[in-house]
This record gives sequence, structure tokens and C-alpha cells, in this order.
Amino acid sequence: MNLVRPAAVAGLFYPGQPGALRSTLAGLLGGARASTTAARSMKALIVPHAGYVYSGPIAAAAYAQLEVLRGRIERVVLLGPTHRVAIRGVAIPEADAFATPLGTVELDRDTLTRLAALPSVVRSDAAHAAEHSLEVQVPFLQAVLDDFRLVPLAVGNIADRDLAAVLDLVWGGDETIVIVSSDLSHYHPYNEARAIDGATVEHILALAGGLDHEQACGATPINAALAIARRRGLHPRLLAMCNSGDTAGDRGRVVGYCAVALEQDNAGG
Repeated sequence: MNLVRPAAVAGLFYPGQPGALRSTLAGLLGGARASTTAARSMKALIVPHAGYVYSGPIAAAAYAQLEVLRGRIERVVLLGPTHRVAIRGVAIPEADAFATPLGTVELDRDTLTRLAALPSVVRSDAAHAAEHSLEVQVPFLQAVLDDFRLVPLAVGNIADRDLAAVLDLVWGGDETIVIVSSDLSHYHPYNEARAIDGATVEHILALAGGLDHEQACGATPINAALAIARRRGLHPRLLAMCNSGDTAGDRGRVVGYCAVALEQDNAGG
């Protein structure tokens, strides 16, 4: 490892000290394990990316499912929307590893080198430097998986079909899990948000695609993943949903969250 992207939102979105972070993750995952059910082979997860106090229980519902694949997963393709830097296409980092208070995770440089040859992919450390949508997933992954390599994709302005083509190239087999990072609606009153987000989740469970960024900030990566799921015959399963008014926020202006698994009937695919 040479260049390491340091944690940018430790101490803000999640605890910045290793002991406190481990304790928080253990509490969130412990609460989620009680409702974990036997899953078919999971290939992808849609998870939220707010601060753990707000969306942590929903994210934990997804990552508790992923624990059953500990030892099998060797590569995690992680994609989420950019919030800080506007880019065209998909940004990959120059870094060799991502750091969190729990240690460093090596990036899959071979895969990133292949992706760099695509016209819709750019190299940009700036797009990753302060981006929370990807970073907040990494401590959960460190908690539930053994050694794995990371393929972080910061998604900017790109057509759904073009992102699906990028994602298809790194979809992989049973050794790879795809994590799509997205929250749902933003800043509506509680009951209005519940109605909006309920319709959005039904849309996702129908593998319908066509979501916009008012429905989900990560609409583009969700739409790309759903397009591949339709083509590959994956089955969606709702794991959990709520909004910030249910966790730690004001019910006057809430942000919505869901966790959805995309599962295969059989190994492979």
C-alpha cells in the first residue's frame, strides 16, 4: 500500500475512536441479528448513508445479513452518489487503500485499472476525499467480513444505462458483493415522507427502475443495479425501512432510509 485515503467523516457520521466505533457497530448489528432470516444467495444490497445515529439501524439490518457470507466475499463493489464534488461519469480514486478508525482496506487496483480505460470513468481523488456515502459503509464491512478488497465508485452525472454497463463489468460471481449506497426522500414532513418513501420502496421491489433524485439521492446507482437485477433474474427483499423521525431526528423535516437485498436463487449469476 502506498497512498491511503484517510477517514473524512469519522467523529461526525460515526464514532472516531476505534473502541467507541466497535461498540457502536456491535450494538447496531446485535439489534439487527435478532430479525435476521435465512437468505438466498445475496448479490447486492441497497443501504443508507446518513450518520449512524439516524440510519445505522437500517444499515445494520443489511450488514447483519451479509455476515453469513464472511469468508466467501473477497471483493466489495461500493457505489454511491457524490455530494461534495460535481463530476461527469464515475470517479475512481488514485489511492491504494481506504482508512477508517478500524484500520485500512486495500483497494482492488487491478479492477480499478480496467475501469479507468472506460470513457465514462475518471480518476479523481477529489471526488472521494470528503465523500461520506461510501466511507460510512466501510466500518460495517470491516465488522462483518474477513479480508476483502474494495472497488469504490463515486457516481456523478451519468446515464443509468451507462452506469449499468460499468457495473456489469465488475459484477463478478460469488466472491463479489455489490453495495449501493443511497438515502430516500429528503426534508419532507414525517407522514408525507412515509408515503413518498413507501411508493419508492414498492418501485424498487418491483425492480422497476426509473427513480429520480427526489425519490433517492442515489437514484442513478439504484437504477443501474435494478437493471442488472432484472436481466440476471435477481429477487428483491425488503429488510428494513424508516426515516430520521423514527430514530433521532425532528419529524418536521426527515430523511428516508431503506435496506433491500437483491438475491439469487442459486450460486453464481
